[in-house]
Amino acid sequence: MTSKIDYQAPDGLLENRIILVTGAGDGIGRAAALAFARHGATVILLGRTIAKLEKVYDEIEAAGGPQPAIFPLNFEGATLKDYHDMAETLDKEFGRLDGLLHNAGLLGRITPFEQYNPELWEQVMQVNLNGPIWMTQALLPLLKHSADSSVIFTSSSVGRRGRAYWGAYAVSKFATEGFVEVLADELEHLGNIRVNSLNPGATRTQMRKTAYPGEDPSSLRTPEEIMPTYLWLMGPDSRGHNGEKFDAQPPRS
Repeated sequence: MTSKIDYQAPDGLLENRIILVTGAGDGIGRAAALAFARHGATVILLGRTIAKLEKVYDEIEAAGGPQPAIFPLNFEGATLKDYHDMAETLDKEFGRLDGLLHNAGLLGRITPFEQYNPELWEQVMQVNLNGPIWMTQALLPLLKHSADSSVIFTSSSVGRRGRAYWGAYAVSKFATEGFVEVLADELEHLGNIRVNSLNPGATRTQMRKTAYPGEDPSSLRTPEEIMPTYLWLMGPDSRGHNGEKFDAQPPRS
C-alpha cells in the first residue's frame, strides 16, 4: 500500500484538465471537486441530487475556479444507454476526459450475512460496482483521447481484508480492487491511462457516521484533510503508477 498524504500540490497542477467526479454533492466527492477546481480543473459534477450539485457548482464559481458542469445521474436506476448518452454529451462538450474519480457509494447495512436482504445486496452492488464499471467502459474512448488520464476507484479497508458484518459493501470493494487490476493491466500498453484504487480511510462523512454511530466525529479527519493523495493521483506526478493500491491517510492505531 502506498501513501502520498504529505503531497504538496502546486497551484496549477490540474490546469486545463477535464475531470468527472461521481457523488460530487457532499462529503469526499464535494471536497475533491473543490480541490480539483482550485488547482485548475474543469470539474464535471455527477450525482443524484441536483440541489447539492448546484451548491458545489456555486462554491467553485465563487472561489474563481473554471466553470464546472453538472450531470445528474443515479447509479441505482441508470442503464447502459444512460452511460453511453452521457459519454456522447461529454464528447460533444469537451472532446476528452483527463480524470475520473469514482467516489459515489452505498453502505447498505452492517449486519450478519445470514440476515442480509438480497434486494439491498443487489442495490449496493449496482451503485458500488456495476454502475462504475459500465460507466468506465462508456467513457474509455474519452479517456483515451487525453494525453494523460487518471481513473481512481474508491476502495476501503474492508475491501482489502474482509470484516464480519460488512456484507455487500466489503464484497463490492473487493471486486472493485480486482477490476482495477484487470483494467490497469489491459490499458498498460497505451501509456496514457492509469487506473488505481484509493482507500480514503476513516473520514468525517455521513456514511462513516451511519456505520459508526457512537464514534466521536471530531476524532476523524475531514474530507478536506485527505485531499493530498487525491490531487497527487489525479495529477501528472502520479504518471507511471498503474494498478496500485493507495491510502489517503495513515492507518489508525
